Amino acid sequence: TQDTASRRLLSIVLPAYNEEANIEKAVQMATDVATRHCDDHEVIVVDDGSSDATANIVEKLAAADPRVRLIKHETNKGYGGALLSGFFAAKMDLVFFTDSDNQFDLDELAVFIDLIQSVDVVAGYRIKRRDPFFRRLNARAWNYLVRALFYVPVRDIDCAFKLFRREVFDGLELTSVGAMVNTELMVKLGRSGYRVVEVGVN
Repeated sequence: TQDTASRRLLSIVLPAYNEEANIEKAVQMATDVATRHCDDHEVIVVDDGSSDATANIVEKLAAADPRVRLIKHETNKGYGGALLSGFFAAKMDLVFFTDSDNQFDLDELAVFIDLIQSVDVVAGYRIKRRDPFFRRLNARAWNYLVRALFYVPVRDIDCAFKLFRREVFDGLELTSVGAMVNTELMVKLGRSGYRVVEVGVN
């Protein structure tokens, strides 16, 4: 039998807000990748107060597959609030998060799962951002400012493609409820001395 310590057990957290057009595909992609590369997994969709059918779609998916779980916020708590709900509900040894809009190729997660065996965090950075020019400019300025003010062990702070060992969240206090959650998370993990490696993603 496979040694328990070497088993790959993965929680995938998908924060979702009004993603009825994308969420079924996002869950399916997550399940497909995790089935191929992990021994067991769960997909946690955090519906952050959506006004569309996002939660209803996930409920149907969960009824058909017990590995799919829905956490439902009655009101919108913000991106950070959605991520934190997912992180602290995760039951598996590894915790991965990405957005529910299918902007990333989840097949790239296989490399992250290999690397996490020897580090604490594998953080993606976007090789080529496809955002509008001013959004890319603002992101570049924000990343520069944060690195100048704090020790942050990554170049693309807000990239929504990160894999963690679950124990990094033990005792970690996060207060950000909006987009700042990525910055707060990476600053505190960097200061705590966790081993972080970066990988480019498309």
